[in-house]
Amino acid sequence: MTADRTKRNCLAVILAAGESTRMKSSKSKVLHPVAGRPMIAHVVDALARAGISDIALVLGRDADKVEAAAKNAAVKNSVHIQTERLGTAHAVLAARDAIAKGYDDVLVVFGDTPLITDAPLKAARDGLAKGVDVVVIGFETADPTGYGRLIVEDGELIAIREQKDASEAERAITYCNGGLMAIDGRKALDLIDRIGNDNAKGEYYLTDIVEVVRASGGHAIAVEAPEEELTGCNTRAELAVIERLWQQRRRLEMMLEGVSMIAPETVFLSYDTKIERDVTIEPNVFFGPGVTIESGALIHSFSHIEGAHIAADAEVGPYARLRPGANLGEGSKVGNFCEVKKAEIGRGAKVNHLTYIGDAIIGEKTNIGAGTITCNYDGINKHLTQIGAHAFIGSNSSLVAPVSIGNGAYIASGSVVTMDVPDDAVAFARARQENKEGRAVLIRARNQAIKDAKKKAAE
Repeated sequence: MTADRTKRNCLAVILAAGESTRMKSSKSKVLHPVAGRPMIAHVVDALARAGISDIALVLGRDADKVEAAAKNAAVKNSVHIQTERLGTAHAVLAARDAIAKGYDDVLVVFGDTPLITDAPLKAARDGLAKGVDVVVIGFETADPTGYGRLIVEDGELIAIREQKDASEAERAITYCNGGLMAIDGRKALDLIDRIGNDNAKGEYYLTDIVEVVRASGGHAIAVEAPEEELTGCNTRAELAVIERLWQQRRRLEMMLEGVSMIAPETVFLSYDTKIERDVTIEPNVFFGPGVTIESGALIHSFSHIEGAHIAADAEVGPYARLRPGANLGEGSKVGNFCEVKKAEIGRGAKVNHLTYIGDAIIGEKTNIGAGTITCNYDGINKHLTQIGAHAFIGSNSSLVAPVSIGNGAYIASGSVVTMDVPDDAVAFARARQENKEGRAVLIRARNQAIKDAKKKAAE
């Protein structure tokens, strides 16, 4: 028996064939996102971190989509379709061909437990490496009502007793079955094949494997995981609970790594959000996928950021939206009520307020005035706006792409720029102002006459 887990191979069987009836959804529940990622992808990621490279996906509904969601460069997946629903043991046997290849360890997990981490998975495999036949992952809870109880004597797992079958003393046990388990791969098929269906539902329950093992002279133990890691999902309400728990855990990790969050409970992260130390995040900020923020940046309240890179000491918001492709240089600023999409904002450049920058390159130290718009879309194609370094774009300017504005150039406020502007030039692109003396009096008189006529007609 190899006592070192790292020298043993392992097959993980993910059970994800449920109909998801209680989710009231048009798609499989394991496709529903947690932190912007399908929940089954979280499970696969935990398996990969635990050093498991082979996974058997037991699928039913939306099999193709679930298979795609479970793809991970660190693992190799095989797909096994479960056509009947005859209990968890029967579901595992849908992957019989994979199990029969002869792994040292077989790990059984569920596709709807996205909070699981690699620690309990490794602990379960460590038990197998020491010669145990079955290791059940359990949890302690203040309220065990409804859970199967783990009956442990002298370190041995004697049985898993369902609530309806438990004695009064057994119901007082707070050590409960989490559903996940590891099985000696050389014995897995034989043990599971020996599980019967002598129960009210006529189903084959994987939990009965403990009694099968003990009846054959084998050994079973339980290892403990935090209760929240084993939280499963059957309804939208439970999905919301899982999201809350995931967010709490990741926020705490980030704050312990040196990120400041003024009101952490109002900050929402994605599974791949990367934030370096000494970043400050004010309340009510949402991060979609693909965000990286470097040290010293400040994110003001009510900002929505996805697919963006924010360099050191940059400032965003409040009420800013950064869309995919936004790349903010060191010390740059995108201020309140601004939107940036697929654009490079140079070092120290400022896009302070009420502005849309899309498909653009802005040089360092350039100032973009309030109300500026890069007119990047002609109804069919997107076009690029290029603005050099140390330029000044006056307020309420429209830059009609494709257009290039040189280094140090000035754009007069209110201009509609349709031609390139050379370095250090000043561009005026607006109609000449004319003042009509006394015309306002005539307009007011006309408007009042119209109003009086409408009132008389109504009478």
